[in-house]
Amino acid sequence: MPAYDPDPKMKFTFGLWTIANPGRDPFGGPTRETISPVDVANILGEAGAYGINFHDNDLIPIDASPAQADTIKKDFKKALKQNGLVVPMATTNLFSDPVFKDGAFTSNNAKIRAYAIQKTMRAMDLGAEFGAKIYVFWGGREGAESDATKNPIDAIKRFREAINFLCNYSIEQKYGYKFAFEAKPNEPRGHIYFAVTGSYLALIPTLDYPDMCGVNPEFAHETMAGLNFVHHVAQALEMKKLFHIDLNDQEMGRYDQDFRFGSVSYKAAFHLVKLLEDYNYNGPRHFDSHAYRQSDYQDVKEFAKGSMRTYMILKEKAAKWNADKEIQALRNEINLGDPNLEKLTKKYNSGNAKKLLEAPLDRTDLANARLPYERLDQLTAEVILGTR
Repeated sequence: MPAYDPDPKMKFTFGLWTIANPGRDPFGGPTRETISPVDVANILGEAGAYGINFHDNDLIPIDASPAQADTIKKDFKKALKQNGLVVPMATTNLFSDPVFKDGAFTSNNAKIRAYAIQKTMRAMDLGAEFGAKIYVFWGGREGAESDATKNPIDAIKRFREAINFLCNYSIEQKYGYKFAFEAKPNEPRGHIYFAVTGSYLALIPTLDYPDMCGVNPEFAHETMAGLNFVHHVAQALEMKKLFHIDLNDQEMGRYDQDFRFGSVSYKAAFHLVKLLEDYNYNGPRHFDSHAYRQSDYQDVKEFAKGSMRTYMILKEKAAKWNADKEIQALRNEINLGDPNLEKLTKKYNSGNAKKLLEAPLDRTDLANARLPYERLDQLTAEVILGTR
Protein backbone atom coordinates (compact mmCIF):
# COMPACT_ATOMS: atom_id res chain seq x y z
CA MET A 1 0.00 0.00 0.00
CA PRO A 2 1.46 3.42 -0.93
CA ALA A 3 2.76 5.46 1.99
CA TYR A 4 1.71 8.80 0.44
CA ASP A 5 4.62 10.46 2.22
CA PRO A 6 5.27 14.12 1.32
CA ASP A 7 7.35 14.43 -1.84
CA PRO A 8 9.94 17.24 -1.56
CA LYS A 9 9.36 17.96 -5.26
CA MET A 10 5.82 19.06 -4.38
CA LYS A 11 7.26 21.89 -2.24
CA PHE A 12 4.59 21.58 0.46
CA THR A 13 4.65 24.66 2.69
CA PHE A 14 2.64 26.08 5.59
CA GLY A 15 2.42 29.57 6.99
CA LEU A 16 3.61 30.39 10.48
CA TRP A 17 0.08 31.71 10.99
CA THR A 18 -1.48 28.38 10.02
CA ILE A 19 0.26 26.02 12.44
CA ALA A 20 0.39 28.68 15.18
CA ASN A 21 -3.31 29.51 14.78
CA PRO A 22 -4.62 29.37 18.36
CA GLY A 23 -8.11 28.18 17.43
CA ARG A 24 -9.67 31.64 17.25
CA ASP A 25 -12.60 32.21 14.88
CA PRO A 26 -14.94 35.16 14.24
CA PHE A 27 -17.19 34.00 17.07
CA GLY A 28 -14.80 32.89 19.79
CA GLY A 29 -11.38 33.37 21.30
CA PRO A 30 -8.35 31.06 21.34
CA THR A 31 -8.61 27.42 22.35
CA ARG A 32 -4.87 26.66 22.10
CA GLU A 33 -1.89 28.31 23.75
CA THR A 34 0.39 30.57 21.73
CA ILE A 35 3.46 28.85 20.27
CA SER A 36 6.66 30.32 18.87
CA PRO A 37 8.05 30.22 15.31
CA VAL A 38 10.59 27.67 16.58
CA ASP A 39 7.74 25.45 17.81
CA VAL A 40 6.11 25.71 14.37
CA ALA A 41 9.34 24.70 12.66
CA ASN A 42 9.65 21.69 14.93
CA ILE A 43 6.07 20.57 14.22
CA LEU A 44 6.52 20.94 10.46
CA GLY A 45 9.91 19.25 10.53
CA GLU A 46 8.34 16.22 12.21
CA ALA A 47 5.44 16.29 9.74
CA GLY A 48 7.79 16.25 6.73
CA ALA A 49 7.00 19.65 5.20
CA TYR A 50 9.25 21.42 2.70
CA GLY A 51 9.03 24.95 4.03
CA ILE A 52 7.49 27.74 6.10
CA ASN A 53 6.08 31.07 4.90
CA PHE A 54 5.38 34.12 7.03
CA HIS A 55 3.93 37.59 7.30
CA ASP A 56 6.44 40.01 8.78
CA ASN A 57 4.64 40.12 12.12
CA ASP A 58 4.09 36.36 12.32
CA LEU A 59 7.83 36.15 12.87
CA ILE A 60 8.61 39.48 14.55
CA PRO A 61 5.91 41.27 16.60
CA ILE A 62 5.11 44.72 15.26
CA ASP A 63 6.38 46.38 18.45
CA ALA A 64 9.54 44.27 18.91
CA SER A 65 12.81 46.04 19.63
CA PRO A 66 15.80 45.58 17.28
CA ALA A 67 17.47 43.37 19.89
CA GLN A 68 14.34 41.22 20.23
CA ALA A 69 14.05 40.96 16.44
CA ASP A 70 17.66 39.79 16.16
CA THR A 71 17.11 37.08 18.75
CA ILE A 72 13.92 35.85 17.06
CA LYS A 73 15.61 35.71 13.67
CA LYS A 74 18.63 33.86 15.04
CA ASP A 75 16.48 31.25 16.79
CA PHE A 76 14.23 30.79 13.76
CA LYS A 77 17.16 30.33 11.37
CA LYS A 78 18.57 27.67 13.67
CA ALA A 79 15.19 25.89 13.82
CA LEU A 80 14.84 25.98 10.02
CA LYS A 81 18.26 24.39 9.60
CA GLN A 82 17.64 21.73 12.24
CA ASN A 83 14.36 20.73 10.59
CA GLY A 84 15.53 20.94 6.97
CA LEU A 85 13.03 23.68 6.12
CA VAL A 86 13.22 26.64 3.73
CA VAL A 87 11.26 29.90 3.34
CA PRO A 88 10.00 30.15 -0.27
CA MET A 89 7.47 32.97 0.27
CA ALA A 90 6.98 36.01 2.46
CA THR A 91 4.24 38.59 2.77
CA THR A 92 3.24 41.66 4.80
CA ASN A 93 0.46 42.03 7.33
CA LEU A 94 -1.39 45.10 6.05
CA PHE A 95 -4.72 44.22 7.65
CA SER A 96 -4.52 43.50 11.41
CA ASP A 97 -3.28 46.75 12.88
CA PRO A 98 -5.85 49.56 13.42
CA VAL A 99 -3.83 51.86 11.15
CA PHE A 100 -5.12 49.79 8.21
CA LYS A 101 -8.79 49.93 9.21
CA ASP A 102 -9.61 51.71 5.94
CA GLY A 103 -7.01 50.10 3.73
CA ALA A 104 -3.27 50.17 3.15
CA PHE A 105 -2.25 50.90 -0.44
CA THR A 106 -5.77 52.20 -1.16
CA SER A 107 -6.21 54.30 1.99
CA ASN A 108 -7.52 57.84 1.56
CA ASN A 109 -4.66 59.04 3.77
CA ALA A 110 -1.36 59.59 1.93
CA LYS A 111 0.63 59.03 5.14
CA ILE A 112 -1.01 55.64 5.66
CA ARG A 113 -0.30 54.68 2.04
CA ALA A 114 3.33 55.69 2.57
CA TYR A 115 3.50 53.70 5.83
CA ALA A 116 2.06 50.63 4.08
CA ILE A 117 4.76 50.83 1.40
CA GLN A 118 7.45 51.43 4.04
CA LYS A 119 6.24 48.43 6.07
CA THR A 120 6.24 46.28 2.95
CA MET A 121 9.78 47.31 2.02
CA ARG A 122 10.98 46.30 5.46
CA ALA A 123 9.08 43.02 5.22
CA MET A 124 10.64 42.38 1.82
CA ASP A 125 14.04 42.89 3.44
CA LEU A 126 13.10 40.34 6.08
CA GLY A 127 11.82 37.80 3.55
CA ALA A 128 14.94 38.17 1.44
CA GLU A 129 17.10 37.59 4.51
CA PHE A 130 15.47 34.15 4.79
CA GLY A 131 15.78 33.37 1.08
CA ALA A 132 12.19 33.99 -0.04
CA LYS A 133 11.76 34.50 -3.79
CA ILE A 134 7.96 34.84 -3.94
CA TYR A 135 6.19 37.80 -2.35
CA VAL A 136 2.42 37.59 -1.85
CA PHE A 137 0.03 40.53 -1.56
CA TRP A 138 -3.39 40.00 0.03
CA GLY A 139 -5.37 43.23 0.26
CA GLY A 140 -7.40 42.28 3.31
CA ARG A 141 -8.49 45.85 4.04
CA GLU A 142 -8.37 47.19 0.49
CA GLY A 143 -12.03 47.95 0.04
CA ALA A 144 -15.01 49.86 1.37
CA GLU A 145 -18.32 49.49 3.17
CA SER A 146 -19.77 52.49 1.36
CA ASP A 147 -18.68 53.83 -2.02
CA ALA A 148 -19.38 57.30 -0.68
CA THR A 149 -16.21 56.92 1.40
CA LYS A 150 -13.65 56.03 -1.24
CA ASN A 151 -13.30 56.54 -4.99
CA PRO A 152 -12.71 53.10 -6.58
CA ILE A 153 -10.86 54.62 -9.55
CA ASP A 154 -8.45 56.32 -7.15
CA ALA A 155 -8.09 53.05 -5.26
CA ILE A 156 -6.98 51.16 -8.39
CA LYS A 157 -4.49 53.90 -9.27
CA ARG A 158 -3.10 53.96 -5.73
CA PHE A 159 -2.69 50.19 -5.65
CA ARG A 160 -0.89 50.23 -9.01
CA GLU A 161 1.38 53.04 -7.81
CA ALA A 162 2.36 51.06 -4.71
CA ILE A 163 3.11 47.88 -6.64
CA ASN A 164 5.19 49.74 -9.23
CA PHE A 165 7.19 51.33 -6.42
CA LEU A 166 7.78 47.98 -4.71
CA CYS A 167 8.75 46.26 -7.96
CA ASN A 168 11.42 48.89 -8.42
CA TYR A 169 12.59 48.39 -4.83
CA SER A 170 12.96 44.64 -5.39
CA ILE A 171 14.89 45.24 -8.60
CA GLU A 172 17.20 47.81 -7.01
CA GLN A 173 17.90 45.56 -4.03
CA LYS A 174 18.43 42.58 -6.39
CA TYR A 175 15.99 40.46 -4.38
CA GLY A 176 14.68 38.64 -7.44
CA TYR A 177 11.12 38.54 -6.08
CA LYS A 178 8.14 37.40 -8.10
CA PHE A 179 5.02 39.19 -6.86
CA ALA A 180 1.83 37.15 -6.46
CA PHE A 181 -1.55 38.81 -5.83
CA GLU A 182 -4.23 37.06 -3.78
CA ALA A 183 -7.89 37.87 -4.42
CA LYS A 184 -10.84 37.40 -2.09
CA PRO A 185 -14.50 38.09 -2.98
CA ASN A 186 -15.57 39.15 0.51
CA GLU A 187 -14.41 39.55 4.11
CA PRO A 188 -13.29 41.36 6.08
CA ARG A 189 -14.46 44.56 4.31
CA GLY A 190 -18.00 45.02 3.13
CA HIS A 191 -16.65 45.10 -0.44
CA ILE A 192 -13.08 44.20 -1.34
CA TYR A 193 -11.28 45.58 -4.39
CA PHE A 194 -9.81 43.00 -6.80
CA ALA A 195 -12.38 40.47 -5.64
CA VAL A 196 -11.45 37.52 -7.86
CA THR A 197 -8.28 36.15 -9.44
CA GLY A 198 -9.32 37.52 -12.83
CA SER A 199 -9.34 41.05 -11.36
CA TYR A 200 -5.61 40.80 -10.75
CA LEU A 201 -4.97 39.10 -14.07
CA ALA A 202 -6.56 42.17 -15.67
CA LEU A 203 -4.48 44.56 -13.54
CA ILE A 204 -1.09 42.93 -14.19
CA PRO A 205 -0.67 44.07 -17.84
CA THR A 206 -1.14 47.70 -16.67
CA LEU A 207 1.82 47.51 -14.24
CA ASP A 208 5.31 48.74 -15.01
CA TYR A 209 6.78 45.25 -14.58
CA PRO A 210 4.08 42.75 -15.61
CA ASP A 211 6.59 39.94 -16.12
CA MET A 212 7.48 39.84 -12.43
CA CYS A 213 3.83 39.83 -11.31
CA GLY A 214 1.38 36.93 -11.13
CA VAL A 215 -1.30 35.55 -8.82
CA ASN A 216 -1.72 33.44 -5.70
CA PRO A 217 -5.27 32.04 -5.82
CA GLU A 218 -6.71 30.55 -2.63
CA PHE A 219 -9.16 27.64 -2.76
CA ALA A 220 -11.43 28.99 -0.02
CA HIS A 221 -11.74 32.48 -1.41
CA GLU A 222 -13.49 31.86 -4.70
CA THR A 223 -15.27 28.82 -3.25
CA MET A 224 -16.88 30.79 -0.41
CA ALA A 225 -18.53 33.01 -3.04
CA GLY A 226 -19.94 30.02 -4.94
CA LEU A 227 -17.39 30.22 -7.78
CA ASN A 228 -15.44 27.38 -9.39
CA PHE A 229 -11.89 27.70 -8.07
CA VAL A 230 -10.45 25.26 -10.61
CA HIS A 231 -11.51 27.57 -13.45
CA HIS A 232 -9.73 30.56 -11.89
CA VAL A 233 -6.55 28.53 -11.47
CA ALA A 234 -6.84 27.33 -15.07
CA GLN A 235 -6.98 30.91 -16.32
CA ALA A 236 -3.86 31.77 -14.32
CA LEU A 237 -2.05 28.68 -15.57
CA GLU A 238 -2.98 29.37 -19.19
CA MET A 239 -1.63 32.91 -18.85
CA LYS A 240 1.56 31.61 -17.15
CA LYS A 241 0.72 33.72 -14.11
CA LEU A 242 0.27 31.04 -11.43
CA PHE A 243 3.26 31.94 -9.23
CA HIS A 244 1.95 30.45 -5.97
CA ILE A 245 -1.21 28.72 -4.73
CA ASP A 246 -3.02 28.46 -1.38
CA LEU A 247 -4.61 25.09 -0.71
CA ASN A 248 -7.37 24.67 1.87
CA ASP A 249 -11.08 23.86 1.87
CA GLN A 250 -14.34 25.66 2.42
CA GLU A 251 -18.09 25.22 2.76
CA MET A 252 -19.74 27.37 0.11
CA GLY A 253 -21.40 30.54 1.35
CA ARG A 254 -19.74 30.54 4.78
CA TYR A 255 -17.15 32.81 6.38
CA ASP A 256 -13.53 32.07 5.48
CA GLN A 257 -13.14 28.70 7.22
CA ASP A 258 -9.67 27.65 5.97
CA PHE A 259 -10.33 23.96 6.51
CA ARG A 260 -7.73 21.27 5.81
CA PHE A 261 -7.24 20.70 2.08
CA GLY A 262 -9.60 18.06 0.73
CA SER A 263 -11.66 17.86 3.92
CA VAL A 264 -14.91 19.08 2.31
CA SER A 265 -14.81 19.33 -1.48
CA TYR A 266 -13.33 16.01 -2.61
CA LYS A 267 -14.26 16.35 -6.28
CA ALA A 268 -13.07 19.95 -6.57
CA ALA A 269 -9.82 19.06 -4.79
CA PHE A 270 -9.30 16.15 -7.20
CA HIS A 271 -9.81 18.29 -10.28
CA LEU A 272 -7.51 20.98 -8.86
CA VAL A 273 -4.69 18.52 -8.17
CA LYS A 274 -5.19 16.95 -11.60
CA LEU A 275 -4.98 20.39 -13.24
CA LEU A 276 -1.79 21.31 -11.38
CA GLU A 277 -0.13 17.99 -12.16
CA ASP A 278 -1.30 17.74 -15.78
CA TYR A 279 0.10 21.19 -16.54
CA ASN A 280 3.34 20.70 -14.59
CA TYR A 281 2.90 23.43 -12.00
CA ASN A 282 6.25 23.54 -10.20
CA GLY A 283 5.77 26.32 -7.65
CA PRO A 284 5.15 25.90 -3.93
CA ARG A 285 1.96 24.17 -2.84
CA HIS A 286 1.11 26.20 0.23
CA PHE A 287 -1.49 25.11 2.78
CA ASP A 288 -3.16 28.31 3.97
CA SER A 289 -5.41 26.56 6.44
CA HIS A 290 -5.55 25.58 10.07
CA ALA A 291 -6.66 22.73 12.29
CA TYR A 292 -10.13 22.54 13.76
CA ARG A 293 -10.77 24.75 16.77
CA GLN A 294 -11.19 21.59 18.86
CA SER A 295 -7.65 20.34 18.14
CA ASP A 296 -4.65 20.35 20.46
CA TYR A 297 -1.13 20.67 19.04
CA GLN A 298 -0.73 16.92 18.64
CA ASP A 299 -3.78 17.06 16.40
CA VAL A 300 -2.38 20.16 14.65
CA LYS A 301 0.55 17.99 13.60
CA GLU A 302 -1.96 15.47 12.20
CA PHE A 303 -3.62 18.34 10.33
CA ALA A 304 -0.29 19.16 8.67
CA LYS A 305 0.40 15.52 7.81
CA GLY A 306 -3.13 15.06 6.49
CA SER A 307 -2.94 18.12 4.25
CA MET A 308 0.09 16.76 2.44
CA ARG A 309 -1.14 13.15 2.45
CA THR A 310 -4.43 14.13 0.81
CA TYR A 311 -2.58 15.93 -1.97
CA MET A 312 -0.39 12.87 -2.60
CA ILE A 313 -3.45 10.58 -2.65
CA LEU A 314 -5.25 12.82 -5.13
CA LYS A 315 -2.10 13.03 -7.26
CA GLU A 316 -2.16 9.24 -7.53
CA LYS A 317 -5.90 9.32 -8.33
CA ALA A 318 -5.26 11.85 -11.10
CA ALA A 319 -2.67 9.53 -12.64
CA LYS A 320 -5.16 6.63 -12.49
CA TRP A 321 -7.80 8.80 -14.18
CA ASN A 322 -5.38 9.67 -16.97
CA ALA A 323 -4.45 6.00 -17.46
CA ASP A 324 -8.02 4.62 -17.37
CA LYS A 325 -8.83 3.26 -20.85
CA GLU A 326 -12.61 3.69 -20.62
CA ILE A 327 -12.31 7.24 -19.29
CA GLN A 328 -9.89 8.19 -22.05
CA ALA A 329 -12.10 6.55 -24.68
CA LEU A 330 -15.00 8.70 -23.47
CA ARG A 331 -12.78 11.76 -23.56
CA ASN A 332 -11.85 10.98 -27.16
CA GLU A 333 -15.52 10.51 -28.04
CA ILE A 334 -16.41 13.87 -26.54
CA ASN A 335 -13.49 15.86 -27.96
CA LEU A 336 -14.15 15.73 -31.70
CA GLY A 337 -11.47 17.30 -33.81
CA ASP A 338 -11.72 18.40 -37.42
CA PRO A 339 -8.30 19.43 -38.86
CA ASN A 340 -9.80 21.24 -41.83
CA LEU A 341 -12.16 23.38 -39.76
CA GLU A 342 -9.59 23.95 -37.03
CA LYS A 343 -7.18 25.24 -39.64
CA LEU A 344 -9.81 27.75 -40.75
CA THR A 345 -10.63 29.01 -37.25
CA LYS A 346 -7.09 29.06 -35.86
CA LYS A 347 -6.20 32.37 -37.46
CA TYR A 348 -8.33 34.93 -39.22
CA ASN A 349 -7.85 35.95 -42.81
CA SER A 350 -10.39 36.80 -45.49
CA GLY A 351 -9.92 33.47 -47.25
CA ASN A 352 -10.55 31.46 -44.08
CA ALA A 353 -13.58 33.60 -43.27
CA LYS A 354 -15.04 32.95 -46.75
CA LYS A 355 -14.48 29.19 -46.47
CA LEU A 356 -15.98 29.11 -42.97
CA LEU A 357 -19.10 30.93 -44.15
CA GLU A 358 -19.48 28.28 -46.87
CA ALA A 359 -18.82 25.27 -44.61
CA PRO A 360 -21.75 22.77 -44.44
CA LEU A 361 -22.36 22.87 -40.67
CA ASP A 362 -25.78 21.41 -39.79
CA ARG A 363 -26.97 22.42 -36.35
CA THR A 364 -29.41 19.49 -36.09
CA ASP A 365 -26.70 16.92 -36.75
CA LEU A 366 -24.38 18.72 -34.37
CA ALA A 367 -27.02 18.79 -31.64
CA ASN A 368 -27.46 15.01 -31.93
CA ALA A 369 -23.80 14.24 -31.19
CA ARG A 370 -23.49 12.06 -28.04
CA LEU A 371 -22.15 13.59 -24.86
CA PRO A 372 -21.90 10.73 -22.32
CA TYR A 373 -21.15 13.05 -19.43
CA GLU A 374 -23.09 11.04 -16.83
CA ARG A 375 -20.92 7.98 -17.47
CA LEU A 376 -17.72 10.02 -17.43
CA ASP A 377 -18.64 11.78 -14.18
CA GLN A 378 -19.58 8.47 -12.55
CA LEU A 379 -16.26 6.90 -13.54
CA THR A 380 -14.51 9.97 -12.13
CA ALA A 381 -16.36 9.52 -8.83
CA GLU A 382 -15.34 5.86 -8.74
CA VAL A 383 -11.68 6.76 -9.26
CA ILE A 384 -11.87 9.29 -6.42
CA LEU A 385 -13.70 6.87 -4.13
CA GLY A 386 -11.22 4.08 -4.83
CA THR A 387 -13.60 1.55 -6.35
CA ARG A 388 -12.06 1.67 -9.81
